[in-house]
Amino acid sequence: MQVKKIAVLTSGGDSPGMNAAIRAVVRTGIFHNLEVFAVERGFNGLMEGQFRPMNLSSVGGILHRGGTILKTSRSERFKTKEGLNIALQKLKELEIDGVVAIGGDGTLRGIRDLSKLGVKTIGIPATIDNDLPETDMAIGVDTALNTVIEAIDKIKDTASSHQRAFVVEVMGRNSGYLALMGGIAGGVEVILIPEIPYNLPEISLKLKEGYQRGKTHCIIIIAEGVGKTNEIYKYLEDEIGFETRVTILGYLQRGGSPSAFDRILASRLGGASVELLLKGETGKMVGLIGNKIEATDLETVLSQQKTISQDIYNLALVLAK
Repeated sequence: MQVKKIAVLTSGGDSPGMNAAIRAVVRTGIFHNLEVFAVERGFNGLMEGQFRPMNLSSVGGILHRGGTILKTSRSERFKTKEGLNIALQKLKELEIDGVVAIGGDGTLRGIRDLSKLGVKTIGIPATIDNDLPETDMAIGVDTALNTVIEAIDKIKDTASSHQRAFVVEVMGRNSGYLALMGGIAGGVEVILIPEIPYNLPEISLKLKEGYQRGKTHCIIIIAEGVGKTNEIYKYLEDEIGFETRVTILGYLQRGGSPSAFDRILASRLGGASVELLLKGETGKMVGLIGNKIEATDLETVLSQQKTISQDIYNLALVLAK
């Protein structure tokens, strides 16, 4: 069946560059003479029929904006058979042939289930955790990483001035990508991520050796998924005697104008998603592999777990002296 109408939505946590992807989907669709609809508030809006027609002007001036103009949400109801059938009915009412969904793991699972009901679906990876397989980078990762590095640089200034230890917590429930890459780029002394066990006595010995060499500060970056930020802070204060401060970057990492890399990546992925729908493809995620945009079955993506490169982690250990 030839695709004539498509819809685009964003779901789950927002990430910088989502608007660039929305823009690319809309404008690529219109270029191919498709009717394009936007869905407000993710899968909740899909079930509630919150559609609006899009034109070229609808996505004007959004390329540089963070967040998502379509708003986003998480939906437990959409995971149920009832919720999926309601969404399917709403799509049928408007005779929408294909759906492009922009988001992370939960978003991809949602459109995987929708595709099983006969809807053509393509997923675009957008999550600052960069925890999705079959893509080197997800939309928003580069911008979030630069936010982390900027924060570390500023914290390092005050840490040196006061000869303090700083514990910096970054996002990453299951993935230590932001912490690892941010730690390398920011030149921190210790990097703690969910994938690699750590030993506090070994860390304390390393930090003491650094101070004995004349270091005037120390920064520990920790992914939130480690879940021990306060414990590490107390250990440094009580067991080692370092005056320590904690900085939790939190949702600061989600916001801000997307970097050039994220704008280009989002544009490429958004355009490719529409091209795939036009070819009759469904149940796939578009991703960046090498410097090419590749499509992978959603089942393949969701059956895997992205891992941290041990070589990169080993490099971080060598550099963090």
